[in-house]
Amino acid sequence: MSEKRRLTLKDIARELGISVSTASRALNSYPGISDETIKLVKDFAEKHNYVPNTMAVNFRKNKTMTLGLVVPEIIHYFFSSVVSGAIQTAKKHGYNVFVSQTDELLQNEIITCRAMLSSSVDGLLISLSNETNDCEHIQEILDEGKPVVQIDKVSDNLPTPKVIVDDYQGSFNGVQHLIDQGYKKIAHLAGWKEVKNSFERKRGYLEALKKNKLELDPSWVFHCKDISEEEGFTFAQRLMESSNPPDAIFCITDLVAMGVLKYLKSKKYKVPDQIGVLGFSNWQMAGLVTPSLSSVDQHGFQMGIKATEILINLLKSNTLGGDETVELKTGLVIRESSML
Repeated sequence: MSEKRRLTLKDIARELGISVSTASRALNSYPGISDETIKLVKDFAEKHNYVPNTMAVNFRKNKTMTLGLVVPEIIHYFFSSVVSGAIQTAKKHGYNVFVSQTDELLQNEIITCRAMLSSSVDGLLISLSNETNDCEHIQEILDEGKPVVQIDKVSDNLPTPKVIVDDYQGSFNGVQHLIDQGYKKIAHLAGWKEVKNSFERKRGYLEALKKNKLELDPSWVFHCKDISEEEGFTFAQRLMESSNPPDAIFCITDLVAMGVLKYLKSKKYKVPDQIGVLGFSNWQMAGLVTPSLSSVDQHGFQMGIKATEILINLLKSNTLGGDETVELKTGLVIRESSML
């Protein structure tokens, strides 16, 4: 390996046959990394005179006073709430915020993150796209000594602080509410299997059914790809036209639930008398549609505030922080669509 250029974390990871994330965690002695791996990485770094950029950034005198914020969709009420909370908090501390959306596409996320880095943002807030598994483009930002805080849709492979809601408990509580109302055949329009918050919401749904010893028909679970109103309409049609239709539908987001309500209305189903509907996120429109939509509140505004406070504190202390997780509690907002 050539010593003519500064050694990077990528070089260390490649030479030792480990991931960049593991190399970073080992250098910082994170819990969960074996002593053997920590020693291996630190010995290699010392032998090859590795100087982390985080040391250089501690002596950086000029900051742009600008934060980057990357979300999948700005138009989504939850993410617009996150953006509002982040901007309000940043402004109080004298920071501007550059906001960009990925449209749930990994390639867009990579381009956006590298553009943020080129623009010299001081730190980054990000909610990952549904397609994101390899987080190398975000590790590049950490390698440059810039702190990152993950929001809502997160990866455990990145050694960064995370701000999430208790998706499992929120889902469990929502489905338990449906059960308490007398619904017994509850379907779930889920999200991507690989996305952590989608997985946790489905887990809460399954546990609520299991605890109450209710039937789970595999045909009652559909996985949305686009997380759209159109999918809600289509999957509701399949459910209600099946040989064993459900009497309630729990949706991964309110947008999907809106599609469900649209289908049920077109077929003149009586909601909630014939079928109950529950969403997740407490979208602004949830209380304006007819019937109004019951939903699990994610508290996006508070999430934006908390994540930004963490990021600014990291900038003040010139550190990248650890991989701690701040978990906000959800709330259940009961409206007409599930109240018998």
